[in-house]
Amino acid sequence: MQLTATTPVTAGAPLQAHANPLPLLVLTCAVMAALIGLYFNTTSTIVALWNSSETFAHGYVIVPISLWLIWRRRANFHAIPAQPCLPALALLALAGLGWLAGRMGAVQVVMQYAFAAMLPLAAWTMFGTRLARSLAFPLFFVLFAVPFGEVFIDPLIEFTADFTVWALQLTGMPVLRNGTHFEIPSGNWSVVEACSGVRYLISSVTLGCLYAYLTYHTAWRRAAFIALSVLVPIVANGLRAYMIVMIGHHSGMTLAVGVDHLIYGWLFFGLVMLLMFWIGGFWRQDAPATETAPALQAGARAGTPYLAGVAALTVGVAALWPAWAAYADRANHNPQPPQLALQLPAPAVAPFTAWQPRYMPADATFSQTYQAGAPVSVRIEYYRNQHNAKALISSSNRLANEKDPFHVTDTALRQEPDGAFRVREARLSGPDGDVLVWYWLRVGSHATTNNYVGKAWQAWQKFSGQGDDGAAVLLATPVRGGDANPARATLRAFLASHRPAIDTALDMAQRK
Repeated sequence: MQLTATTPVTAGAPLQAHANPLPLLVLTCAVMAALIGLYFNTTSTIVALWNSSETFAHGYVIVPISLWLIWRRRANFHAIPAQPCLPALALLALAGLGWLAGRMGAVQVVMQYAFAAMLPLAAWTMFGTRLARSLAFPLFFVLFAVPFGEVFIDPLIEFTADFTVWALQLTGMPVLRNGTHFEIPSGNWSVVEACSGVRYLISSVTLGCLYAYLTYHTAWRRAAFIALSVLVPIVANGLRAYMIVMIGHHSGMTLAVGVDHLIYGWLFFGLVMLLMFWIGGFWRQDAPATETAPALQAGARAGTPYLAGVAALTVGVAALWPAWAAYADRANHNPQPPQLALQLPAPAVAPFTAWQPRYMPADATFSQTYQAGAPVSVRIEYYRNQHNAKALISSSNRLANEKDPFHVTDTALRQEPDGAFRVREARLSGPDGDVLVWYWLRVGSHATTNNYVGKAWQAWQKFSGQGDDGAAVLLATPVRGGDANPARATLRAFLASHRPAIDTALDMAQRK
């Protein structure tokens, strides 16, 4: 015979104890420790990013906050008996598969998020659906520990530059813009990565979600405040950049151009956040005066031996994917160094520019300049047995770094030369003139201009045991007189004539 009971209790009052939660907590902690051990390399990359970047240093406080949020609701462990949820193992396995896909494609952020998601999913498996649901936000808050946001840097830089130039023009300031660089009568300014506002955005969203959880109890108010925490720092960063330029202009370029630039930015951000939380406090929702303890079922408490079995099964499911990854690494490893042998009928000439792409060191590099009506530089960066410090597709691979004499002024995608082949186009400006660059990726036998598609092909190559060989192909030619169309015609004719030879050289390198 089943018995159910519903007991009204006052908020803050001790709930009736139905089971000793200590075995559950000890076994769950053991599962978490096992997951960290199994995925220690992924955990290490997360911590390394916390250490190396101020943008992600907040990751150190995420786990303590998550534990504190669970501690605030510790009465739930007595009120709701543990009923392990074995179907949650399917989601745990799916997260593990996602980690494996990220590992095959060398997509670090996918690996990190998949691993972080495995922690609350393992807790769900151990706690059961009802107990895990009552702790959902504290459990999944650990996802904020994953360093994420670099993908937003370039769009935020563009928005900040657009906003700053628009605001300057709105207030009557003459502006001459070149990409993310612009000039006003008092001096030159550039919107670089540090000015993108990504740090403000990440901090605002993290604090906004936590504040919304602690302050509101209805879903629409929480969603509205979280949306506000996304929009406010983006607009505020545009205002911050505009005011820094105006301070520099009116002070004769003596203020807000050095360390005080950064100090001013964080002070302004702190003031904006304080104002946002103060306004959000007007709609604060206090905790309900009473709550109802969950209905309990006789015999619903899981015994320690059963919990131990579920814990072992959880660790076993999680261990499948690192084992598969180790096997795939051995199967795809190619000990032979790649050999690039590209022979073109066009005559070789001296380089026309000092520009070079800023890519990670490759396993093989080809660089030569040819005369094809105008000089054309051909550069190939070839990668094999890739890892974090040597990868074809990485945010570290750029055409130019922030402090280089060359900087990118324009980018586009083009269908060349006959509409059947797509290339990325970038125009760079530097001390020896403008350069037009066409470039694309070659992963296995597949050409693409999309990093995400490239990563997907790389993952498939490794899943199917074909290795992870890949290359970046870059063609460059000078821009004369400011008009890029003749340079495009040069690259179009060169690509039409010599792309088969380039593909053949890459095919031969992959076979060796």
